[in-house]
Amino acid sequence: MYALVKGFFLPFQGLGIITRPGLRRYVIVPLLLNMLVFGGLAYLAGSYFDDFMNRWLPTQAWLEFLRWILWILFATAYAVAMFYSFTLLANLIAAPFNAMLSARVERHLTGQLPADADESLLKAIGPAVSGEIGKIVYFLSRALPLLLLFLVPGLNILVTVAWLLFGFWFLAIEYADYPMGNHALAPKQQRQALRRQRLQSLAFGAGVTVLMLVPVLQLAAMPAAVAGATRFWIDDLAAD
Repeated sequence: MYALVKGFFLPFQGLGIITRPGLRRYVIVPLLLNMLVFGGLAYLAGSYFDDFMNRWLPTQAWLEFLRWILWILFATAYAVAMFYSFTLLANLIAAPFNAMLSARVERHLTGQLPADADESLLKAIGPAVSGEIGKIVYFLSRALPLLLLFLVPGLNILVTVAWLLFGFWFLAIEYADYPMGNHALAPKQQRQALRRQRLQSLAFGAGVTVLMLVPVLQLAAMPAAVAGATRFWIDDLAAD
């Protein structure tokens, strides 16, 4: 239970970390990108939400008593899917800045920069972007089968739960990559480290999701998640 609570609140702790002196200038670009992302997200999500719910929410009479619960579940799955799509795009663009932000957060918390962190933005671009492309491939290889199963009536209820859990897991992978990448951990090693802290990793992803849903705070979700993941690395993943 402690791991769940601790993991969930890490992104919210990140909000406090990124406002500290010396870190704010590394937050500007991810913050601006997040604002653009959520602007586009709000427009598209509002445009297609009703069509999505009318198409996929079960209408069978025997499920009528569960309809309000299913509405919440499906609406959450829809929101999470939209967030992941935009998060992938935003993080692809912001990856070098997020890696540098994570390195500065680690120096702020421990007094030392990661040994493998790039001091130059230009040098950081190649590894950061290639890492994001790898995460996109990982995401699509798992998400597409789930989306296909979602098309099966009745089964889509169970798939929605699986989709939410996978989303939490992927957000942990997405943001923990920055501090672990700064220590030259390969993607497979990163996922192994997260599996050893599976409950806390899922709770971290859930915390990022909730942060993305909170008006105003959602604009700082990306840099806050980077800072929270860096704290996760320092306190738990590196010591495991």
